[in-house]
Amino acid sequence: MEVLIVDDDRGLVEFVTVTLRRAGFSVSRAHDAPAVHRRMQEAEEPDLILLDINLGAWNGFDILKEIRSRSMVPVILLTGRASEEDKVAGLDNGADDYVTKPFASRELLARIRANIRRTRAEAEAAATPAEQTRYEAGPLILDVDKHAVTKHGEVVKVTVTEFKLLHTLMQSKGAVVPTRVLLRKVWGYDDSNAADIVRVTVHRLRRKVEDDPANPVMLKTVPGIGVMCTVPDEG
Repeated sequence: MEVLIVDDDRGLVEFVTVTLRRAGFSVSRAHDAPAVHRRMQEAEEPDLILLDINLGAWNGFDILKEIRSRSMVPVILLTGRASEEDKVAGLDNGADDYVTKPFASRELLARIRANIRRTRAEAEAAATPAEQTRYEAGPLILDVDKHAVTKHGEVVKVTVTEFKLLHTLMQSKGAVVPTRVLLRKVWGYDDSNAADIVRVTVHRLRRKVEDDPANPVMLKTVPGIGVMCTVPDEG
């Protein structure tokens, strides 16, 4: 399994490279946007990309958009930015996960393995016909075959991770899905310390599907437990 590391901090790149190689991964590296472009053009697609948001003169979000324009390879953001706005921006632009610097080697390895496992499981599942391919919650419709979400017949643009999260919640419509279950099914790992990514992604998804994101009626959080998809009251 190959991981592409994109970061202009050469010391960090060397540290992560050693960590990954000791864990059995092969590693390729890029320090700027032109190098990423060449790597994606000239070589076989890696199994996962670690992408720093801050790359000197280059914007990591722009690089992420370019990657997403040509590939659905899982991308984990390496970020020193801890604000929710930056996390939301990264996930909005197609990142699958993020790790905030400084990070522990074990945490990084766990996230990498989980995202690669999830991607491979999804590829295998795609070859197997689903028992149910259409889910509804009031005006909201999720179509698995078309990989599409609509509300009142209008297309709602969602990322791959948002789609998976919404699919998981709509499969259990009317019941609370525990945070740990969401982490396992959507992101591929079971770590209560990573619950923040569920909260951020639900927050982002509400902005796209709720009439009033501050007062959600379809995606409700049950504090300390998880999230529930409900049918809005039409009355």
